Parts: sequence; C-alpha cells; structure tokens
Amino acid sequence: MSKKTLILGASSNPSRYSYRAAIKLTNLGHEIYCYGKQRGYIENIEIKNELPPQKDFDTVTLYLNPTHQQQFYNYIIELKPKRVLFNPGTENVELQELLRQNKINFEESCTLVLLSIGNY
Repeated sequence: MSKKTLILGASSNPSRYSYRAAIKLTNLGHEIYCYGKQRGYIENIEIKNELPPQKDFDTVTLYLNPTHQQQFYNYIIELKPKRVLFNPGTENVELQELLRQNKINFEESCTLVLLSIGNY
C-alpha cells in the first residue's frame, strides 16, 4: 500500500540518507514530495523549496536536525500526517511533545531500515 510521504530535508547529494530514502520510497511505489533548503533533483525527482499545499500525507520523514525543525512545527501540526518519522540524528523531544498533544503518531526510526524490513 502506497504511503504518501513528505521528505523534509531532502538533498541532491547522493551520499545523504534523504537522497537514498527518496529513491527507495519511489522504487517501492510510494508517492513522495521532497522539500529541501536548496532546489535540485534526486535522479528525476524534483526537490522543491516551497512546502506542499496538500494535506493528505500519511508520513512526514525528517532529515533536519532539531534546530532546523523549529520553523516547521506549526506546518507539521496543521498537516496532520498519520505519523512523523524521526530518522537518526533528528530526535526532538520538543516536537515530539507537540505531536503527542495533537494526537499525531511518531517514531524514532530510520526510514531506510523500515523500508528494507517491510515495516514502512
């Protein structure tokens, strides 16, 4: 089942985990939207520097450190995704508490690992 996913912190650098996750998500049939500080491409997937207006995301997967997440708190809460994934290095107690208060599920998990073991 496809899970529409917003990648916050996408990078066009092939050595970055957000790059690898975008490719793996796409290859497994998930619809994705890549948001990054800088525009670019992950193969043929566009990285945009404006947030998507749509509100029907299943998952937001974070590739931003906690300091850079702060500007997205309200957006993520208003988006009301089914879950937020905190990839290694993105764990953020403050945002997790906001998610908890707004009844949005979250996990401290690696998107790539979840995909590779079939638990995405």
